[in-house]
Amino acid sequence: MVCSLIFSAAPYHIISYGTLLGTSFFHSFINGPVMFRSVTRPTFSTIQNSLFPIYFGLQTALPLIMAFTFPGYALLSLPSGIQGLLHRSTRCSSLLPIATMFVTGLVNLVVLLPMVNQVMKDRKGQAKRDGKDWYTEGPHSEEMRALNKKFGILHGVSSLLNLTTFIAAVAYGFTLGGRIQSIADRAI
Repeated sequence: MVCSLIFSAAPYHIISYGTLLGTSFFHSFINGPVMFRSVTRPTFSTIQNSLFPIYFGLQTALPLIMAFTFPGYALLSLPSGIQGLLHRSTRCSSLLPIATMFVTGLVNLVVLLPMVNQVMKDRKGQAKRDGKDWYTEGPHSEEMRALNKKFGILHGVSSLLNLTTFIAAVAYGFTLGGRIQSIADRAI
């Protein structure tokens, strides 16, 4: 039984899902807020700048692994993998949340992260020209205000996409739970 599970896609699907949900929850609601309150702004930015490529990479790669390891459902003649995920009966309950997680992670990774990094680089340059850091109190140059506003918008969109990833992961958890419950009910 255990040996056959090693070669089954189902455990890898569950492990990928759990890793995605756990990572998203921990970084969004624990790690990020605690770091923001505990370290200086420049240190926080440096740490986040190092973590985000990994974090968004996981939010992109893990839904792909979940798609390829999607467990079939023999009782309903539902195939495993992408074919099962694309099946008419799973489009809303499985394909939609998994695709949402993939797309939001991908947009954060390949679109927003480079844009945010560029704004941060521009702010550092502007801070040198202004003789004042972007995060200090008081009036800022027009250029710095524009960069801070752009950063705020990009950060807000990224945060919204990250929250969407988390909500899609929770929604998919109910789908998985329902499938497990259905199998357990049939076994009784």
